[in-house]
Amino acid sequence: MSLTGIFLCTFLIVHLIGNLQLFKDDAGYAFNQYAYFMTHFTPIKVVSYLLYASIILHAIYALVLTLKNRAARPIGYAQYDGKANSTWNSRNMGILGTIVLVFLATHMQNFWWKYHNDQVPYVEYRTDLATGARSITELQASEFTDYQVTIENNVEIVKARDLYKQVAYAFKNIGLVIFYVIAMAALAFHLIHGFQSAFRTLGVSHKKYLPLIQAIGVWLFGVIVPIGFALMPLYFYFVK
Repeated sequence: MSLTGIFLCTFLIVHLIGNLQLFKDDAGYAFNQYAYFMTHFTPIKVVSYLLYASIILHAIYALVLTLKNRAARPIGYAQYDGKANSTWNSRNMGILGTIVLVFLATHMQNFWWKYHNDQVPYVEYRTDLATGARSITELQASEFTDYQVTIENNVEIVKARDLYKQVAYAFKNIGLVIFYVIAMAALAFHLIHGFQSAFRTLGVSHKKYLPLIQAIGVWLFGVIVPIGFALMPLYFYFVK
């Protein structure tokens, strides 16, 4: 549980950095190139399969541990106030994790599934390599065979699946935007407890390192990462 959790935390940082391409004002040029790289570069594809396995294992172990805990203590302590000895998020990791799991399924359906099954638009970028001027043309399915980069008369021509446009379209749905923001709040609380708990489980609990682990858990995984992801749907709904 701890190892898969730490791996997933690492992935979140990489994924956030890549998705920052969405904020570039280039009609998705950089983001669509990033999307192609992430789905076709062999080492990344291998890591992706490890990621899917980690998500499944993490969820299964969470369920197993919950059932074991309930079996070990089917009746709660008669005189015990758990709230006095634990944080809110530590007591609600199951609920928070469930929200995150539903979010992942929604996220994969909206973007990963549609991208891999040719259910997103197609785009052509023509960039004049001398001046940097770029034109964007939406392609029909009959005009697209696969991702291509060619140069003709000093003009770079890139044909790609337009995942950027799919993102922009999806985040015009206020219901989806609200759900993403709520899911990122749940992720924040889940990671604040989970990141620190993972290191304790692995035996890294020395007082010399705990302040650093706690700071990373709170500020990086509890603040920066969730806010970074939450800003994306807000940006497309209110700005783009």
